[in-house]
Amino acid sequence: MPAERQQLTEDAIRTFAENWYVALDQHVGPADVLALITEDLEFKVPEDTFLGHEGFGRWYEAVTHRFFDEVHTVTKVEPVIEGDRAVVRVLVNWQARIWDPPAARSQWLGFDADQTWTVVAGPEGPLIQQYTVNDLAPMPGSASL
Repeated sequence: MPAERQQLTEDAIRTFAENWYVALDQHVGPADVLALITEDLEFKVPEDTFLGHEGFGRWYEAVTHRFFDEVHTVTKVEPVIEGDRAVVRVLVNWQARIWDPPAARSQWLGFDADQTWTVVAGPEGPLIQQYTVNDLAPMPGSASL
């Protein structure tokens, strides 16, 4: 028998989005992040589209070895809930540092991201099923990705 799914609410989705970015900022273990997405995830970021846990795992491995001192600040979470599914507009400011060997210094990155997520109700709360970065606007003074 499948596990009972928790009802989606605006508060639950907002908290989930904030916790998602805390996990990314802290570079939590892959298993902890995979627990926040569906197995059939479609993850679209500017560099590529990654499918499922395997594809997302490759992306996560790459970014946790590329970016450091990350800080994501969620500025807007607008869900449209339809039963056990929601389409969510997420606006987030992302700042981080990168280092490209043999450069003498790291570089600062700052971007405002406009995203659309599809979340579904899971047994312990929302899960991301589709994640799309619609726009990634650099802040003044940001290095390029």
